Amino acid sequence: MKANHESTVPATGFIRQRALIPHIVPVSASTWWRWIAQGKAPKPVKLSDRVTAWRAEDIRGFLAAQGSGQ
Repeated sequence: MKANHESTVPATGFIRQRALIPHIVPVSASTWWRWIAQGKAPKPVKLSDRVTAWRAEDIRGFLAAQGSGQ
């Protein structure tokens, strides 16, 4: 993943999938969910029955790990 979108990720808060894919993490939604199932991407947080999001801190850590080649 070559795009560096860490600067667009807020320091704290939550990020919904439509803001995350493909704008911050340039992969398809199915790839993203497969990575979550495999433990390669952070697990989402259920904010309500119909709202799923990711902690901004978790996404920043994920992007940093991708940038360092891990």
